[in-house]
Parts: sequence; C-alpha cells; structure tokens
Amino acid sequence: LFLPSFQDLFGVSMVVPLMNLHIKSLGASHTVAGIIGSLYGIMQLFSSTFVGCWSDLVGRRYSLLACILLSALGYFLLGTSTTVFLFAISRVPVGIFKHTLSISKALLSDLVSERDRPLVMGRFNAASSVGFILGPVVGGYLAELEDGFYQTSFICASIFLLNGGLVWMLPWSEENTGNREHQQCNKGTDSFSAKADGDLHLKSASNGAMASDSLFQSPWIQVATVLKRIKGIACSNLWDIFLVRLLMSVAILLYYSNFSLALEERFGVKPLFAGYLMSYSSALGVLAGCLLGPITRLYQHNTYRILLHSSTLTCTLILLYASALSIWMVILSSTFLAFSTTIGRTCIIDLELTIGGNEASGTLLGVGQSVTSVGRIVAPLLSGIAQEFSPCGPPSLGVGLALVAILIMNANKQKYCSHGNVKLKNQ
Repeated sequence: LFLPSFQDLFGVSMVVPLMNLHIKSLGASHTVAGIIGSLYGIMQLFSSTFVGCWSDLVGRRYSLLACILLSALGYFLLGTSTTVFLFAISRVPVGIFKHTLSISKALLSDLVSERDRPLVMGRFNAASSVGFILGPVVGGYLAELEDGFYQTSFICASIFLLNGGLVWMLPWSEENTGNREHQQCNKGTDSFSAKADGDLHLKSASNGAMASDSLFQSPWIQVATVLKRIKGIACSNLWDIFLVRLLMSVAILLYYSNFSLALEERFGVKPLFAGYLMSYSSALGVLAGCLLGPITRLYQHNTYRILLHSSTLTCTLILLYASALSIWMVILSSTFLAFSTTIGRTCIIDLELTIGGNEASGTLLGVGQSVTSVGRIVAPLLSGIAQEFSPCGPPSLGVGLALVAILIMNANKQKYCSHGNVKLKNQ
C-alpha cells in the first residue's frame, strides 16, 4: 500500500503544477481557469463522504479499484484535451473519484491495531510525501519536451493503471479482517455505540461476504444505505473533532496562503527562496512521519495528548512567523512547523477512527476529507480579507483559529481521555 500511495502523489504532482499553464494555452481566461479549479474542489467536497461511505458498504478492494481506474480515465482524458471544454470534462471523474489515498488509509485502519495505527499512518504519509516532492521535478522536465503536458498526463494515467494492477494483486483476506473486527466488537472496542452511548449506529462492512452482497445490491439500495450512514455521522457527537480539524486546517492554509508574497514584502527575499523553503519543509514532513513511532511510545500511545501538544506548538510557531523580525526566525518556525503539522494531521485522523470506530473508517475519513475541502474553500477568502490590513494578517488570523481549536480540545478533554482509557484496557 505504501508503493501505490507514493506513485499516486508522484503522478498527480507531475501534472497539477502544469495545469494552469495548459488551460491558458488553450485560450481560457483567468476567470474560466479559476471556475474550473473551483468546480473540482466542490466535487471533491461533496463526493469524498459518499465515496468513503460506499467503501464501507461494498468493501475496500472494489471501491479502491474503481477510484483508481476512474481517476486513470480522467488523466487519460486530460492528455487528450485540446479544448477548454474537454479539459473541464476530464476533471469530472477525477473530482468525483480521486479519493484513493483516503480509501487506502481506511484499509490500513482495518488491517492494523489501534496501538500501531499512528505509526503506520505516519509512514504512509511519508511515502506519499516523497512522491509529492519528486513529482514536480519530473513534471517540469517533461514539460520542456514537445507536447510535454500531454505526455505527462498519459504517464500519470499509466501510473494509475499500474496502481490498479498492484491493488488487484494484493493478498486480500477481508474475511479474516471481518472476523478479527467481529472479535474486537465482542470485546467492546470497535463499536461507537458501545463507546459513545449509541450516538453512531454504523454496522461493519469489512466482512468479505457482506461486502460481496452489498456490491450486487441495487444502486438505489446502496445510495439509501450511504445516506443513512452519513445521517448517522451527522447526528453523532463527533462535531468537536471535525471542528478542530477544520480550524487547524484553515490556520495552516492561512500560514501558506501568502507565504511567497509576504516574505518578499517583509524581508525582500525572492520567490525562489520561498520555493526552496517550502521544499525543505516538505522533506522535513517526511522525516516527521517516520518519527511517529518513537513519539507515540514516548506519549504511551495517548493520541489526544500528542494532538493537543502538536496543535499548541503549531499555534506558537505560526505566531512566531507572524511576528518574525528576521528571515532566520521564519526558517526556524518553518522547520518545526513541518514536524508539528505532520504529527497533528496524523493524530486527528487516528482520533476520528478511535472514537468513531473502525467499522465506519471509510465514512469517517470521507467526512474528514470534506471538512478539509471546506477549509480550502474558506481559507483563500479569509486570507484575502486579512491581507487587506497587513501581510501578517493571514497568519495572525490563523493563530486565533488555532487557539479556538486548542480550547475546544481542552473543553472535551474528559471525552477523549475516557476513550483512551477504554482502548488501553482492552489492549
């Protein structure tokens, strides 16, 4: 699973930086390019929850294969887009079904114990990040060739087809996974209703036989089941976790929103330096993913404490950046921010799955992805308003949002700690 995740982001990051240049070369205006980009984000916002819940219903294998192959179709169409209309059409299957990493994370959560989940998720994120670091370099080189964008798109589509083959060849044993989850359910550890007074009534769909039956159900029955599960999430008491995720996502996006422009205005450095600094932060993020194992052992596998401390560190570092008097303070804040954001991102997912239960991991990860998509839509608007007052406005607003997230976590400390104790007792 680490190899497909690496290849996934490697292929995508080859194409995405070149897309604006390509659509403008087709004659599109800045407004049209922006509308198409926004439509992709909106499709991701609404589809991630449905696709995640669908993966709980029909099983990870079929949903992951479907998402990979339909994403490959989207990038193949992108490689044939000679008009703006074809370009827009090519983004539809990708916008709806490009949730391969979320389903892979749900599959990992099915396969590993709660104790090992942060370590495995950290390594998964590290593998993905390496692909994201290398992809733009290869894509930039290919773009220099004749018809470089089209070649890059076809290579990306080929990578997705290769990923489909790798996923098909995986040694699937969903029946064993289902049996293990059934045993855990008997112990009272994998049902949210057992852990949270029946707030979230979601049945396990990881058992192979159940997944096979669900696959051949009427599409209308599948849609009704998906909507019922989403309603269960909406009526649960997970709102505080998703709110924390939204606030921290927006805070981090505000930090990066005007990064290059702010550095040029405040310290007179060129955008090239900002690019190097962001690549440096990405490389440190990979290292942070590999260090999650020792960190979780240091905290005795208390995910809540790790998340609280990493969020507090993130808030402090964004404040340091907003008030920096020299470029060296910016470099210092970027160095440690790469660690705190990577650790926090992994821990919030682990906390969602711990409280929500593995039986609905696809749905939970889908909702979480939708929450992050909302942040991506809201952050540019907030950044533009804050930037009217000062180049330091966006990160300063991010500090305020991060503080609110920390206060929410402190207010719900008893809830998180009680779930942590249940987990340790059963282990």
